[in-house]
Amino acid sequence: MLSVQRMTPFFTKKEESRLRIVFAYQYFSIVKSEELFHFIPSEGKEIIINMKSMQVENLGEIFVFQRGNRFIRLPLYQLLLISDLHAHLNLILEGSIDVDMEVKIELPAEVVLESRELIEGLEAHYRLRMIDYALENNDQLMFNVLTEGL
Repeated sequence: MLSVQRMTPFFTKKEESRLRIVFAYQYFSIVKSEELFHFIPSEGKEIIINMKSMQVENLGEIFVFQRGNRFIRLPLYQLLLISDLHAHLNLILEGSIDVDMEVKIELPAEVVLESRELIEGLEAHYRLRMIDYALENNDQLMFNVLTEGL
């Protein structure tokens, strides 16, 4: 049985409904028979996850790990079967899922109207304060710009 010691993505990128998790040197390592092997991006270097089905799409991708002059070549599907890779992927996904989530709330028309009126009132009050500031500092240009729309 293999265990993943470290699995930190070099970067993640969300493309439509897919999440690409890309790895580089020193960002991914496994332990096999108490020996530490480090990932080298000689063949496969990414895991692609369909965010709708939460399934790994590129199961045939070959990951290569090295310790000295020894190499381990594992297809991604095999790595998923014989290691604790799922747990590490879940941790990465927990940080990535909330990236583009939108919350849409339907507000009553009265609330929207009241909010709009409040914002317009604050903007008008702020404009008057800026006009006072321009007058206090004899800033003719600022005064002209602020009073053009009145």
